This record gives sequence, C-alpha cells and structure tokens, in this order.
Amino acid sequence: MIRERELRATPGLVPLLLVLAGLVGAAWQFVRAAQVENGPMMGVWALLWLVLIVALPGFFLVNPNDAKVLTLLGRYSGSVKQAGFWWVNPFMVKRKISLKVRNFETAKLKVNDNHANPIEIAAIVVWRVVETAEAMFEVDHYEDYVRVQSESAVRGLATTYPYDAHGEDAVSLSTHTIEVSQDLQVQVQERLAKAGVEVLETRISHLAYSPEIASAMLQRQQASAIIAARQKIVEGAVGMVETALEMLAEKQIVELDTERKASMVSNLLVVLCSERGTQPVVNTGTLYS
Repeated sequence: MIRERELRATPGLVPLLLVLAGLVGAAWQFVRAAQVENGPMMGVWALLWLVLIVALPGFFLVNPNDAKVLTLLGRYSGSVKQAGFWWVNPFMVKRKISLKVRNFETAKLKVNDNHANPIEIAAIVVWRVVETAEAMFEVDHYEDYVRVQSESAVRGLATTYPYDAHGEDAVSLSTHTIEVSQDLQVQVQERLAKAGVEVLETRISHLAYSPEIASAMLQRQQASAIIAARQKIVEGAVGMVETALEMLAEKQIVELDTERKASMVSNLLVVLCSERGTQPVVNTGTLYS
C-alpha cells in the first residue's frame, strides 16, 4: 500500500524572481551577441534561456485545504499539503486533491430490514480526504468509491436492525437513531479506510416502509400502540384497586369477604378501564338478593 509522505518543496518566490531576471538577462545578452555576430555566445545564451523556460513548470500554488500529489517518471514522490507558492523539479507531475469536508446523500435504497420487511432508507455521509496518496493511487476515482461503499454500508445496516422495536431493549432503525448512526459511521469508515478517507459523521436522512406495505404496517403500529396503552391502563387500574382494598382494611371502614372483594374488584376495574363514563346503579337490596 502506498503511504503518504510529505515532500519538502522550495518556496517559490525567490526562485521565480531569479528565473525572471535570468530570462531577461539571457535575452539581453543574446541580442548583444547577435549584434557583434558572436555565434558561440549566442548559442550559450539561447541554451540558458531554454533551461530557464523549462524551469517555469516547476512553480505551483497550493490553496488552503488543498494538496498536490507529485509523481516523477511514474513513481510517487510525495505530497505538498501546506498552502503557499512552491517550486519543485519541473518534470514532476502535479495532481490536485481537495482536503475540504464534503458530504453527500445516498440514493433512496429499497432493502429488507431484519424482519424481512421492505423499507426505503437513505443516509447522509460527511467525509474528507486525510491520506492523499491512498486516495489518489489505491482506488480508482475515490469520490465514486466513497459513494458506492457508503450505499453498500447503508444496505448492510438496514438488514441488521428491524424497522420497529418489539421490545424495550430492542434497537431499531426508527427509535434508536443515535445508536444506528454510530454503527453506520463505523461500517462506512471500515470500507473507506483503504481510500485514505475519514468519515466525520453519518445520519439517516430518510426512513419509511415501502409503499406496497406502508398501510398495513401503519395499522400494525396503531394496533401495537393500542395494546400498549391498554396494558398501561390495566396495570394502573390493578394498582389502584389494590390500594383501595388496603386502605379499606387499614381504616376498617367495612369488612369484605372474598365474594364482596371479587365484586368490588370487578366493578372498579370496569370503571377504571372503560373508555366511556360509567352509569351508576343504585342497589336497594344486598349483594345476595
């Protein structure tokens, strides 16, 4: 694997001034030699002028949050990441690469979740290049590589978790967004490490059931919510009945046998669990007649 190494380039301002002064001086001396018809000196000054012209491509500019990857005769020579004006061997090939933070949103992918339910999912990936040599030479078109591998990680994530949680400790795509996003970031980073890319953040941007099952899943969610609400109501009602019986026994307001307790519990549960207001019934007799 090709690893990044820093190339110490020469600051370009002073060499540029020297080259420009040399070009002007060589041209002036060439003209003077031509005036006196000194052929050998004309050749010397012309050769010097050509050498200085060849040196000009060695100057290059590095902008902030950019880098230049340099190769010489097909071999990696190093990278210049410090912003400024530089000069290197003019025969080196210089390729620009951006170090800025970038982000993109994956396409809406249709996959099956952990329970084999078809869902639509998309994610936003925030990334940047940190290893210029790996990004330039280890993969072909690192930007396309980031996109394809990120979509692959999103597909893998969707098959790992269910859309909805069916237990208190179950992790799902819809309810545990932080945990799911962290897992996605780990999976994307593992895929992009060989491309010299650092993943800064990932998050789910779109999550829904596929249209063909969306209505059925909505009904199931509503049914689950109703069942959960009923369960809470029953738990609260049982607790209230238990408290009422304990207070009646403690204050000795009335003594209840087993049959009367059962009747009282039944009536209280009906009152507490009913969705509508109850209608009072006045009993003018006794429980047994």
